[in-house]
Amino acid sequence: MPEVLLAVGTQKGLFLGRSPDRVKWEFSGPHFPMNAVYSVGIDRRGGRTRLLVGADSSHWGPSVWWSDDLGANWREPARPAVKFPERTGTSLERVWQLHPAGPEAPGVVYAGTQPAALFRSTDGGESFELVDALWDHPQRAEWDAGFGGQGMHTIVTDPRDPRALTVAVSTGGVYRSADGGASWAPSNTGIRAEFLPDEYPEFGQCVHKVAADGGDPDRLYLQNHGGVYRSEDGGRSWTSIADDLPASFGFGLAAHPRTAGTAYLFPLEADYARLPVDHRCRVYRTRDAGGSWQPLSTGLPAEDHYGVVLRDALCTDDGEPAGVYFGNRNGEVYGSADEGDSWSPLVSHLPDVLCVRAAVLD
Repeated sequence: MPEVLLAVGTQKGLFLGRSPDRVKWEFSGPHFPMNAVYSVGIDRRGGRTRLLVGADSSHWGPSVWWSDDLGANWREPARPAVKFPERTGTSLERVWQLHPAGPEAPGVVYAGTQPAALFRSTDGGESFELVDALWDHPQRAEWDAGFGGQGMHTIVTDPRDPRALTVAVSTGGVYRSADGGASWAPSNTGIRAEFLPDEYPEFGQCVHKVAADGGDPDRLYLQNHGGVYRSEDGGRSWTSIADDLPASFGFGLAAHPRTAGTAYLFPLEADYARLPVDHRCRVYRTRDAGGSWQPLSTGLPAEDHYGVVLRDALCTDDGEPAGVYFGNRNGEVYGSADEGDSWSPLVSHLPDVLCVRAAVLD
């Protein structure tokens, strides 16, 4: 099997793991020490592997860095890559998401930020421009901030159409564009906002994460503040798939890269403790698009466990079979080389894990 790269963003830097077999791992780091790394993108288009990192320094502020040699060297633009225009009267607080578009859109990388906004790059992530139509949307002024801030944390592109975009904002909800970002519409039909007087508003849902089904481009999965949902029409409408879960609250959500109907999440207790359900470390998997869910715990800690998995700290790679990975706020990272059937600890005693990304290297 080709080598696998695992990028782990933490509260105090980036750690990079590499493995020839997904059994033995070697980690380097921290890269960007004393920076909170909330976002990592792995761009393998054009015959290269580019790592993109949203690093957030409490002294220097947020920035986007990139490396074309798997982290041996890092580059940062002379001017901020992501910067709000003066007309907006605001400034960048954090880069929540770095999402390379598909091969049909070479050089295009999207960034989701706090305050919630979408930026677009056409040079592989070296510079970005604000997507004005979403920033100027009349509903944006009514978006609130979740407990973690007002962030655009999810960007999904349709592999069939580079102009089709889906984004999610906490707490604005899901918005879709069919014309490359020139216009946007809320797309939250069926998603409940249990904390609002009108529990099914047009927008204002506290969406925690959206993932695209790797085998069915019309299907999306959504983890809400309270609720887990599936869309069969590209995000136009949503149906609950939480009935077979021990809790409908959570953050982490990922889908299999190829197999339709297979997705993973890490449920949390819905009260304000927000700890793993029953204080057990378990990933839940569906193989029938949310019709049923099975707990996966072989190889995971059996005793009381309090490691919370955040929204971007659960992912899959594109190996065969697919690997699944998650990190938690205890500084532990676990991996499965068999699509979740069994797990192994990969590294521990890291700072809080904020995001995890994996890819099989050519």
